[in-house]
Parts: sequence; structure tokens; C-alpha cells
Amino acid sequence: MKTCFVDTNLFVRYLTNDDSEKADRVEALLNEATGGEIKLITSDLVLAELIWVLESSYDLKPAAITPMIRSILTTPGLEVINGAIVGRALEIYQDQNVDFVDGHIAALAEKLNISEIYSFDKKHLSRIESIKRIEP
Repeated sequence: MKTCFVDTNLFVRYLTNDDSEKADRVEALLNEATGGEIKLITSDLVLAELIWVLESSYDLKPAAITPMIRSILTTPGLEVINGAIVGRALEIYQDQNVDFVDGHIAALAEKLNISEIYSFDKKHLSRIESIKRIEP
């Protein structure tokens, strides 16, 4: 079985349907993966970029974005590198009103059993309950 990497722009086309012909082609590819004809892989960095694009270019909010990303995480035949961290980061992103990348940092820190993070970011990291933000 062939394995291929999926880039951010495919997810953008599929989720926004801003180019229906391309969105249909992505849907066909995802159906191939679901059917076991191809294995697809993407990464947490691709999903971070996707979230940024959906927020900045499409003006979507976390409540709309989170289910979209969760559907990617649960797509059969599509593996997300660090998918468990992305899942936890989504919880933090939506529930604690922080940027996704800050949620990812917190999720990674939790996985590594780190409870303190050095940062000057008072706005976002100070909101995250599972970590203590400290300054050097």
C-alpha cells in the first residue's frame, strides 16, 4: 500500500469548500484512505498551520475549528503524527481560550510531566491550569 503525506492546503480546501472541485478531489482521496487503498500521514505542525489559516483567513472561532480538527484526527486511514497531543491541545485551546500553539505547548508539557514553563507570555500561558508560567 502506498503511503503519502497530506499538506495543509488540502485540508483547507476540503473543510472550507472554497474551491469545490479541489474539495471533491480531497474527499475522494480521504475515501480511498478510509477504504484502505492508500495510507495518509500528516503532522501536528500541519494541523497548527491549518488552525491558523482557518482563524486568520476564514475568521473561524475555536468552537467551529475544534470539531473540524477532531474529524481529521478520527479519519480512518489518516495518521496524525502526535495526534494525541493535538487532541489534548484542542481541549486546552477551546476550553481555556488560548492560542492553539500555546495549548500544544501545555499538552506536550503534560505528556512530559513538566509543570512549569518559562515564558514572558502572560496573556495565554498564564490561563492554562495545568502549568505554571514563570519568568527567568
